[in-house]
Amino acid sequence: MGSGRVFPVKQEDIECDPFEIPRHWPQINGLDFGWDHPTAATNCAWDRDADCFYVCKEYKKREATPVIHSAAIKPWGAWIPVSWPHDGLQHDKGSGETLAEQYRDQELEMLPERATFEDGSNGLEAGVMEMLDRMQTSRWKVFSTCQAWFAEFLLYHRIDGLINPIKDDLLAASRYAMMMKRHAIIQPSDALLEAEDFGYV
Repeated sequence: MGSGRVFPVKQEDIECDPFEIPRHWPQINGLDFGWDHPTAATNCAWDRDADCFYVCKEYKKREATPVIHSAAIKPWGAWIPVSWPHDGLQHDKGSGETLAEQYRDQELEMLPERATFEDGSNGLEAGVMEMLDRMQTSRWKVFSTCQAWFAEFLLYHRIDGLINPIKDDLLAASRYAMMMKRHAIIQPSDALLEAEDFGYV
């Protein structure tokens, strides 16, 4: 574990039983791109009254295309905005499209810009410290069904004081979602979703 865990928090302190997300809680997905290492995504909900951030669903898969990943994520709710990191701006050598655009082509609600804090910064340490602060103040919870997320959480560590960013795909995805929680939205009404499906709005 090098010089210590990044999150010196007990799993049981942040783990909770799954429940149906209240409709008035805004939701956002986080997406971390990968190929050799997995592409990962998390579905997150924000209880604004308690300022508590929940990681509710997870997805992780290596060596698959945006078509495959998008098909796995969309059932969480095609209306949910997706937060993504700076490497989503990289252009594909064949199509010339950015990685983020390839997911947008698959009808995921990719946010217009990469994940940043409100001040425009996107530092790893700042994101991790906000996550840790939330964990230690009961404002970060993870559904017990997200066992791959907890596997990363328990092994995430520092070497010589620096974060070792290996096997942190789901952690990164949830960090991007947290950074852009200001863009999370509540679930539209069924009537509005149906109208969007038929192209009326």
